[in-house]
Amino acid sequence: MMTRDDYDESRGRGEGRGRERRGPGGRRGGWQVADLPPAGDAADWFRGRLPEGWFSEIDVRTDREEITVMGTLADSHGAGAGGAEAEGRIGRFRSETKAERIEIALEAQARFQRKVSWGVRLGETEALFTHVAAPVMTRLRQPERRVLDTLVDAGVARSRSDALAWSVRLVGQHADEWLGQLRDAMAEVDKLRGEGPSL
Repeated sequence: MMTRDDYDESRGRGEGRGRERRGPGGRRGGWQVADLPPAGDAADWFRGRLPEGWFSEIDVRTDREEITVMGTLADSHGAGAGGAEAEGRIGRFRSETKAERIEIALEAQARFQRKVSWGVRLGETEALFTHVAAPVMTRLRQPERRVLDTLVDAGVARSRSDALAWSVRLVGQHADEWLGQLRDAMAEVDKLRGEGPSL
């Protein structure tokens, strides 16, 4: 069993890999994951739970496996710390808050059933302390495999899985507005489904 002491630094190395979840009626649920608690109020929960003075603002992002809390440190100099100074302040924050971050993360995991990752931003410098790298299995036909193999052969990616991750990042960068609209539409469908009659 994982202790609080090994929680924070061990997580990005294979622990917490997602298990297959099934939606209503035992179907593989796409974004309709029935046995996972909603995390729509995660940002509010963290705003209420985090100690005063840690961050001047926070950005909370969620998916099925992970909640990422990215906090902005207050810039006490006003001019914007950068380079080595920003890295040093972020490192100090990481060290000084580790025990309390672990405590908060364990509470959040019990409530939302997702791993919690932490990151900090100061000026132009950003550091992600921990993260979940969840495996995703897929089946591809030859035309799709040839796209991945071309990326590998050209040296853009080291492997098919690396090429697939690269492709997903590229889509995310170029279709961010559309993906945001899609997420909003799915949230509205979830809301309407929740207001419907129960069977």
